[in-house]
Amino acid sequence: MWWGTAAVVLSGLLVAGCGDGGGSGDGDKASAGAEKPATGDYPVTVTDCTGAETTFSKAPEKIVTSNASSLELLLRLGAGEKVLGTGFPPGKGTLPGELDARARKVKVLARSVIPKEKLLGSGADVYIDTFASMNMGGGMGDAPTEEEYKAAGIKHIYLKSTACAARNKRALTELSAVEADITSLGAVTGTSAKAKELVDGMKEKVGAVQKAVGRTAEDERPTYFFFDYDAGTKQPTAVCKRQVANAVITLAGARNVFADCDGDYKQVGWEDVISRNPDWIQLGVRNRGSRAANEKAFDEARKWLESNSATKGLKAVKEGHFLRIGSEQTTIAGVENADTVQKIAKALYPGKVG
Repeated sequence: MWWGTAAVVLSGLLVAGCGDGGGSGDGDKASAGAEKPATGDYPVTVTDCTGAETTFSKAPEKIVTSNASSLELLLRLGAGEKVLGTGFPPGKGTLPGELDARARKVKVLARSVIPKEKLLGSGADVYIDTFASMNMGGGMGDAPTEEEYKAAGIKHIYLKSTACAARNKRALTELSAVEADITSLGAVTGTSAKAKELVDGMKEKVGAVQKAVGRTAEDERPTYFFFDYDAGTKQPTAVCKRQVANAVITLAGARNVFADCDGDYKQVGWEDVISRNPDWIQLGVRNRGSRAANEKAFDEARKWLESNSATKGLKAVKEGHFLRIGSEQTTIAGVENADTVQKIAKALYPGKVG
């Protein structure tokens, strides 16, 4: 596992500008120009959460990734051979198909946060940081300063779709920012054609779901609670309207019961969950490193909800309306967000979504 309770400022992907990828509305026009992904020939310029620019005159040859999500994207883009090493590696068998075998070949620089000196001495020319937006990494270890990155010859870029989520001005209700991120990462690594293929695949999957359930009236949509089991059960952590999970849930035809809370994550009380009484609950378990371990964790999360006095009376619990879908593909921006939209929609609208 590569997240803890303190890591609610995590992750996301590259996008040129600080767009939020939210739904339609007057605010879209104001931010549309900021969400354009980096495309075309070199030089390629991307920005961080504050708008500071990083320019690439050519594709990087030596890349270090902060964790499994950025590594997976590079593997999907066909740039995996350029990865020198990673932190928070994916567990064996947790990536689909041949991606798993390719991920096994990547050097593990750390099982958690890469130590500062090891990162600076890695020989990388770019570090793709999935963990946090600007100056928010205090809980993620002793991070190098931007001056130290520069002195080591490392370009430091952030994966922004969720790393910058707390700065978004509107609710995330679609995956356009994620798609822009993938396009930008493809431009940086010289794999734009593959990036387009990945984005087109995402759009096709989400489009099919929208065609089937997108016109469902708001008050007819099932209510949905993302149960972040690994963030702790004493006080639940909700995914709010600025988190990519809100877009995933919305696109699947559901209503996030905490879509009214501002920001990306927020600790709430069980009384708040009870008052919203969700129709469905996703058992948001983080990757344990194997299928068997994941299934055990899903079972534990379900048993906790069924046995706890505060939650066993919830509608979703009494009706057995649980979805066993991992946290990462729901809350971390990436290709599998579209797959999660499909999985949720199939469960909530049986027979309607193919």
